Amino acid sequence: MDQVELLGPADMNLTTIARYYRTYIVYRDGLLRLSGPRAEKTELQQLFDRLIARCRRGERITPELIEAEIRRLREEKGTLNETSSPVLEKPPIAPADMTVIHTPRKTIVPKSANQRRYLEAISDNDIVFAIGPAGTGKTYLAVAVAVHALIAGRASRIILTRPAVEAGESLGYLPGTFKEKIDPYLRPLYDALFDMLPLERTQRLIEQEVIEVAPLAFMRGRTLSDAYIILDEAQNTTSTQMKMFLTRLGWNSKAIITGDITQIDLSEKYRSGLVEAEKLLAGIPGICIVHFDKSDVVRPPLVSRIIHAYENKGDNGQSESQK
Repeated sequence: MDQVELLGPADMNLTTIARYYRTYIVYRDGLLRLSGPRAEKTELQQLFDRLIARCRRGERITPELIEAEIRRLREEKGTLNETSSPVLEKPPIAPADMTVIHTPRKTIVPKSANQRRYLEAISDNDIVFAIGPAGTGKTYLAVAVAVHALIAGRASRIILTRPAVEAGESLGYLPGTFKEKIDPYLRPLYDALFDMLPLERTQRLIEQEVIEVAPLAFMRGRTLSDAYIILDEAQNTTSTQMKMFLTRLGWNSKAIITGDITQIDLSEKYRSGLVEAEKLLAGIPGICIVHFDKSDVVRPPLVSRIIHAYENKGDNGQSESQK
């Protein structure tokens, strides 16, 4: 029997079952361990027997199938009216829920008013732009919300992407395979994932393509449904790349675009797709633009002082670009 098929990607099926019972359920070393009321344990054993039988017949186990099996079990026992609802309501993506984000390795809370506004915007919109300086939690919070949604069964996959803007070197001349050449550009996204999910679990989800970390060019021609899609360092997209990314959005998906328009690395002949999108898409229903500033920086105070210094570099005369 396939463990992943039974438990679901990122233990999604186990999370669905846990919503209906007070029993603590743990899968370890090939064994399911149940700790809770005796009556619940009996029902859970029957439920898992049915699910395992379906697995062996080659059926796909989904949250919807699990809920149907629980309903059938309770109808047979005559307890449907008493306990047909989940013990805990399925947590919606709503502002109240977003004040605390639970991931397997840590609990994350917004640390500023703009961070809270950002989480609320993700809850209420299909496309959210987060624009502001480094260290304000734009990417980290986006990954946290995506991991939370995956674990809760609200998304079937996470796609993390960013443009591979070359800084003085051509990728073709860098040593190694293509993956080895491109991984340094994607490292910040990996770091956020590893901070929220155990290393082995993250690697397994990446191997299963439940979590995909890829350069922006790999998004062309795709339609991304039932997913959280995060575009990082969006200030380094061209206008064409930004339009391509935004039109990848499929059904039941959310796109989160983060960037800092003060750190554009594109050559002068290209206009930043993020700068253009900020102007073109403002006010469109379903799209929200959240701005961060130096007061939202959650890194050491020195980072805020550095940002402040660069913001005010023109106060004593011309800026570098004007000299």
